Amino acid sequence: MRHSKRMRSPGVWLDEYSWEERMECRKRKKRDSHSSERENKSRRTHRHHKIHDGHYLETRSLNQRLDSREGYTRNHSFDMACEEDSREATCKDRDLDWHHYSKSSGRSGRSGRSRRSSHRHKDRRRRRSHSRHRSSSRRSHHRRSRKRSRSVEDDDEGHLIYHSGDMLRARYEIVCTLGEGAFGKVVECIDHSNDGARVALKIIKNIDRYREAAMSEVEVLEQLKSLDSERRYACVHMLDWFDYHGHICIAFELLGLSTYDFLKENNFQPFPIEHIRHMAYQIIRAVRFLHKNKLTHTDLKPENILFIDSDYDMEYNPEKKRDERTLKNPDVKIVDFGNATYEHEHHTSVVSTRHYRAPEVILDLGWDHSCDVWSVGCILIEYYLGSTLFQTHDSKEHLAMMERVLGPIPTDLLQKTKKRRYVHRCKLDWDVHSSSGRYVRKHFKPLKHYMMSKGEDHQKLFDLIEKMMEYDPAKRLSLEQALRHPFFSSSLMRTTKKSIH
Repeated sequence: MRHSKRMRSPGVWLDEYSWEERMECRKRKKRDSHSSERENKSRRTHRHHKIHDGHYLETRSLNQRLDSREGYTRNHSFDMACEEDSREATCKDRDLDWHHYSKSSGRSGRSGRSRRSSHRHKDRRRRRSHSRHRSSSRRSHHRRSRKRSRSVEDDDEGHLIYHSGDMLRARYEIVCTLGEGAFGKVVECIDHSNDGARVALKIIKNIDRYREAAMSEVEVLEQLKSLDSERRYACVHMLDWFDYHGHICIAFELLGLSTYDFLKENNFQPFPIEHIRHMAYQIIRAVRFLHKNKLTHTDLKPENILFIDSDYDMEYNPEKKRDERTLKNPDVKIVDFGNATYEHEHHTSVVSTRHYRAPEVILDLGWDHSCDVWSVGCILIEYYLGSTLFQTHDSKEHLAMMERVLGPIPTDLLQKTKKRRYVHRCKLDWDVHSSSGRYVRKHFKPLKHYMMSKGEDHQKLFDLIEKMMEYDPAKRLSLEQALRHPFFSSSLMRTTKKSIH
């Protein structure tokens, strides 16, 4: 699908810019960041600390950390949250510089003055150049929202400016905004060329790096559509795509809430185990389909798994004194293939959103399809608990949490890692008596201790999760094996399998 030299999606470059650039960009983070809701929350609830590799990561103070069962607050960030914000700010400044220079070059040219006259005013121009540059830079910032035609306009961040009722390509009538991210916005539209059907239209920012990433996603989606023309797998289907004045627009079937948003709107109440089984089977089967076609998603998380229909029944819980929602239909689909990577393509060193990132990625040991398996394991435990298992923004703390839940990291993995600052004498370099060490010790426990019941279904689910979260990628359960796990062998599941096949 994608060529090996193709630009990767924003949010996966770590070494594009120098350490000094990242420091400077980090200072502009609050002003320029356009990342996810979870990341915006994390900025309000975390302190910023500098670590050895020059990135600014966020760790919570003890008085801000709450038990996930007691007033749970989601402190999630987008896959490489801090790094992406740094890069985005840097790129934004570079865009401004390019714009300034392009305007300057547009004004330049031979003036008709004599060589002597030009020389006479040379010093004067040099003295004015600095103030002219600053003034032009300020003007160029506003020109970014310039109109390219009478009806098409962008804002300062590269988003298309639109209003309800606007028509795109005389076909798609914008109804409302469904969501927004670093890439652009998603809007609900009426497709007037398809009997007024409702669709979701993803409108990418009019910025080169996002445009190229979107074209990569379009190629993946076209490939998946050709491989699954009968829609047997739970991957979102692209209906159409087009370039609208520099904005790549991708039309999808209109789906319901993401699994994360449903949890959030339901006060982070866990899903029933029957629904977890149903969703897990569809997710695993869809990701196995990707793997069989030599594709790794690399960014699996609850936000990227959407319900086909998120309608629910409401029932009052007298014990907790609140209303609780129960889904009518737990069918799901996987979305967001902007970071999907084929086996033959270049594998960036860091993939996945922080909380679903596999240990081999953190330790810089390289990765393959099995990093998706780890992410699915993290997603399933989150559905079971209602909260994210590994809530952190620091890699070493993340590894310490893993050890508390899953046991010690194998020595051979620590010996191979290039991240030597994480290791001391073939063990994780972690001070259990530090404030972070005490926090991890208090708020985390061995995996099986999270079980809410000793019932057979619960035990089978945790056995599946444990095998999906094996440290060693070579020993980790494959998705082919996961589909044959006893958790999916019940009579109810056999009915589900027949309906899917």
